Amino acid sequence: MSETRPVRRALLAVYDKAGVVELARGLVELGVELVSSGGTATALREAGVPVTPVEEVTGFPEMLDGRVKTLHPKIHGGILADRRRPEHLEQLARHGIAPFDLVVVNLYPFRETVASGAGSEDVIEKIDIGGPAMVRAAAKNFESVGVVVDPARYGEVLEELRREGGLSRETRRALAAEAFAHTAAYDAAVAGWFAAREDALPGFVGLALRKVDDLRYGENPHQRGALFEEVAGPGAFGGAEVLLAGKEMSFNNWLDLDAAYALAAAFDEPAAVIVKHNNPCGAAIGGSLADAYRRAFESDTVSAFGGIVAFNREVDRAAAEAMADVFTEVVVAPAYSAEALEAFGLRRSLRVVRAPLPAAGGLDVRVLPGGALVQDRDPVTEPREGMEVVSSREPTEDEWRDLLFARTVAARVKSNAIVFARDRATVGIGAGQMSRVDSSVLAVRKAGDRAKGAVMASDAFFPFPDAVEAAAEAGVTAVIHPGGSIRDEEVLRAAEARGLAVVVTGVRHFRH
Repeated sequence: MSETRPVRRALLAVYDKAGVVELARGLVELGVELVSSGGTATALREAGVPVTPVEEVTGFPEMLDGRVKTLHPKIHGGILADRRRPEHLEQLARHGIAPFDLVVVNLYPFRETVASGAGSEDVIEKIDIGGPAMVRAAAKNFESVGVVVDPARYGEVLEELRREGGLSRETRRALAAEAFAHTAAYDAAVAGWFAAREDALPGFVGLALRKVDDLRYGENPHQRGALFEEVAGPGAFGGAEVLLAGKEMSFNNWLDLDAAYALAAAFDEPAAVIVKHNNPCGAAIGGSLADAYRRAFESDTVSAFGGIVAFNREVDRAAAEAMADVFTEVVVAPAYSAEALEAFGLRRSLRVVRAPLPAAGGLDVRVLPGGALVQDRDPVTEPREGMEVVSSREPTEDEWRDLLFARTVAARVKSNAIVFARDRATVGIGAGQMSRVDSSVLAVRKAGDRAKGAVMASDAFFPFPDAVEAAAEAGVTAVIHPGGSIRDEEVLRAAEARGLAVVVTGVRHFRH
């Protein structure tokens, strides 16, 4: 039996009507009989394309407000019959069922309806039943039937039919794989919507991802890498666009962009964040983005070389020019002025990415072999009023502002995390050390003389007083930490002896 199957009869039932009239005309020109349902049949008739309505095939009208129209043996028998089996052909003949050779279906816009903020009743009505059933049936029976779910494929399918007189097995199999991926993503979106309405962590988390682009490699040159996006979402990073690309974005670029942008989005005032190897090496709030960038850069001028820069508002020419003398891999922001893009365009290796600011909330999913860990994302929302000053000295207002700023930065630094800040700019960061005192010593070394008058934030409690003692000796004047150590009193005594103000938040922001 030939591997190429001719198409004599096609079923068209699409919500997205883009290109369907052109496809239908092309099929009719090839002598294909068309069967269609509901709005698709109406659109084809209005365009002058000959089409048989589904209800003429089934002998039943659409029912239940359109919920039932294609769920019938004369439809599914025609899709599922394996033409390689004589007994299937005999049963079709016995029951007067004509087979379909091509099924063209796309589904109700469930994800778009959810994204629009529609109520539950409207969302539920956009859960497609007949569409996925037809798609899955045709994909299962790819040996006999071609299935198309993406309007972008219409031209390719018509071209192959004209050229080859049918669809090859290779094409049918590829279309089937695409169809199953389509329905899997759709079901994952529906299941995720129901699961997200539970008060506890959901009982089901579906990750349906499609490849956006192959990357040059993964974390290292010997590893393959690609960027994927959630099929049920607006796109990777909310629909990020690479506006300027002196070089392709790399695997590590995207990881660092995520770390930088998440921290920049945590501030309401103009902020700049510089990330290197998934850790902030500089972060600051300023009167303008240019001011914020310069202050963030001064935090660690060595590590900022080759870093990722994130801003939390539209980048203007002044901010772009403030970066001019520093080699930067990527800059990300929600918007750019034309003048900023012009300035960035002069830098041959810079990538410029535009993306919506990351939204708070949602789930943090970390894939493991054969499974995953799932948790709530970690917001930094504790109000000052809920914190406790445990020292005899109250922080000054300037110290309070710096403590809250440093606490926010520390929550986005790999633990053990110690952050020194002054005038709402980091001056020294100790990240990812196996002991907290090592992180404190590293922050002291990074800060140098700038530690004098700075404040200190720790992402978790101090197991011993040594980290506080090292900071105090460098000139730090106030400390913020979550507390909870059996040695909290010992740590407090060490701070009191050195005149430090100490604030306990009661909330840990540990980041592995």
